Amino acid sequence: MLIPKKVKHRKWQKKAGTSGSVATRKNKVSFGFIGLKATTGGWITSRQIEAARRAMVRYVKRGGKIWIRIFPDKPRTAKSGEVGMGKGKGPVDHYVAVVRPGTVMFEMSGVDRKLAEEALKVASYKLPVKTKVVFKES
Repeated sequence: MLIPKKVKHRKWQKKAGTSGSVATRKNKVSFGFIGLKATTGGWITSRQIEAARRAMVRYVKRGGKIWIRIFPDKPRTAKSGEVGMGKGKGPVDHYVAVVRPGTVMFEMSGVDRKLAEEALKVASYKLPVKTKVVFKES
């Protein structure tokens, strides 16, 4: 799964407001001819990204090329169950990618349009944000 090799700070502070501001970067299809764009914001875990990638690859029967435009670099901590309040922050549990509305998360090329559209739709079921399929502007 996707995980950073090295991080400057092991634990980050939680920042609020991922769904309010619209993406100004990664908001156009750059590599493939079709992409999956987020219409709402949120956090996407490395497991969810991997599940969506596998769903796409299996749907197109390992044909074409897929680009993943997001990377989970934000550490999320979690304390184990039934632990009392206080005593500091828990260890890093998993990593998430911060996705804003308008971010193109996945791109695809090398397969026909209908198949690629269906594959991206299958991948969207694995993600916690609302999405839409977008095409490259010629």
